[in-house]
Amino acid sequence: MAVSQSSQNGPRTALLRSGFALALLVMLAMHFSAPARLLELNWLDLQFRLLREHAPLPVSQDVAVVGIDDATVRGMNLPLATMHAELGRFMEAMAIARPRAVGLDVTLPQSSYDGLKPGLDAALLRGMLRLRSVAPLVLGITIDAAGAPRPVHQPFLTVAGREGVGYVLVKLDEDGAIRRFDERLGEGGAMVPTLAGQLARRLGVPVEYGLVQFALGPDFGYVPLHEVLALQAAGDAAGLARRFGGKVVILGNVFPYEDQLKLPVRLAGWDKDRETTHGVLIHAQQMRSLIAGRIVQPVGEGIALLLVCAATLAWWLRPGAISTLAAAAAAAGALGLELLLLRRGVHVPLAWPVLALLLAAVSRAALEAWFATREKRWLRAAFAGFVSPAVLGEILSGNLQPQLGGERREICLLFSDIRGFTTLSESLPPEDVTRLLDRYFSRMVAAIHAHGGTLDKFMGDGIMAFFGAPQVRENACDDAFAAARSMLAALAEFNAELAAEGRPPLAIGIGLNFGAAVVGYIGAADRHEYTAIGDAVNAASRIEGLTKEAGYPLLASRAVVERLADSGDFVPLGERAVKGRAAVEVYGWRPAPHSAD
Repeated sequence: MAVSQSSQNGPRTALLRSGFALALLVMLAMHFSAPARLLELNWLDLQFRLLREHAPLPVSQDVAVVGIDDATVRGMNLPLATMHAELGRFMEAMAIARPRAVGLDVTLPQSSYDGLKPGLDAALLRGMLRLRSVAPLVLGITIDAAGAPRPVHQPFLTVAGREGVGYVLVKLDEDGAIRRFDERLGEGGAMVPTLAGQLARRLGVPVEYGLVQFALGPDFGYVPLHEVLALQAAGDAAGLARRFGGKVVILGNVFPYEDQLKLPVRLAGWDKDRETTHGVLIHAQQMRSLIAGRIVQPVGEGIALLLVCAATLAWWLRPGAISTLAAAAAAAGALGLELLLLRRGVHVPLAWPVLALLLAAVSRAALEAWFATREKRWLRAAFAGFVSPAVLGEILSGNLQPQLGGERREICLLFSDIRGFTTLSESLPPEDVTRLLDRYFSRMVAAIHAHGGTLDKFMGDGIMAFFGAPQVRENACDDAFAAARSMLAALAEFNAELAAEGRPPLAIGIGLNFGAAVVGYIGAADRHEYTAIGDAVNAASRIEGLTKEAGYPLLASRAVVERLADSGDFVPLGERAVKGRAAVEVYGWRPAPHSAD
């Protein structure tokens, strides 16, 4: 039973190593790709939303927001640019409330508006000076269309001081969302002092760069500016102190459709359905994170790459229920750990490593499926026609594993030969000889397969088969004896057909022997046979050669007869000399007249 194995199997180990190297390169390359980065950002957003909804972090010192809303503007009946007196009164109110610090997310004018209404500048400067004597004040400034700082009327800058101004700019991620507090905003990463950063410095709070902790604190509300001014006008110092005392206060606009930016979460408690968030709330959440020391620190890029490499090791998990559960558990555990670490202030990007783990495991499973398909094709080519369809099905399903390289088995061997076939073949054309053998072999092989035998090879007109490999048989000798009887019965039927065709009958001899042999794929590097070798094989061949001399169509060794469930029909013939070995004790058997077995 010969088949070329090298073309079918291939260097499996080398292919697995090459596949792992390729998977690792792909995973590392994808780590730097836009889709992988967006995956990490989207998963980070989901984590912040989960934490904010189900496990929010408390704040001990919160940030208060004063909002310039539509009601405030309608009540003033003034353009925003000329709100100097109102802003001055707001600062006087803050001086009464005694907050920790005040920030303005409102850009002041570039020049004086005293020409429109005398005293506007003085009203604002009065409030600034009074507030500065009580708490730090930081004015928000911005840039113009050219990217240059937008100027502010010099007297206001003078009162605020160098440390009293900060840019209201924020760092955007590549998807346009704001997740980070980082003052490296200028061209080439130049440092630009921001509103939140300057407020933190004025309070003596360490300024750390990283991710804003969006799980920190409840949703923001705001106090309308017109209510603050009403409290100030009424001299309600207690009301002002109750709302703003000891807090960081940030003033900004909360108009529905202005200064709207994209965040991972919704911070406005009064506008929960809007996808975007007011800019003043971004500064407020940054201040929350800075004051609480909760800026989230991302791990370094080197650790992220190591995580991708570690995840790709899932390639070496052999597919199966246990490895699938292990991969799923590792993925779930990693994502859960990332969520826990994020809440504790460390961001470990695990979305892509987890996906890389799953992709590596799936890729290995796909390769194993290809291996299995190829192996089944090879096994089908190796065994189809040599074992029964039932045994072939067991082999293809993996329930039977024919041993590569050979293993020692106790088997029953069957040799068969057509007597006088050489003389017969010389009297017939080659085509007739071939057709005759095809008809004969088809019947003999069917008889062998019907009893679980494995066809080893055809040798001219001879047959070699064995029982007990690759499928272990309960009693291989009984199966071999049954197959031999079926062969003789099939021969009788075939001879009847030949007689009807006017052809001479065929006579065969069958030899059976039981013993140990090495069974497996044996041969050269590029061509193997699933065969049996050993002394028991040679003895079976010699026993078959004694059938003509003994006058029995079937001879069996003592080792076979002793293992038969019913050996009563065998006739002991004593020891017979065989070529090249010691005498063998044999037993003869012939079918009863008209037996159909």
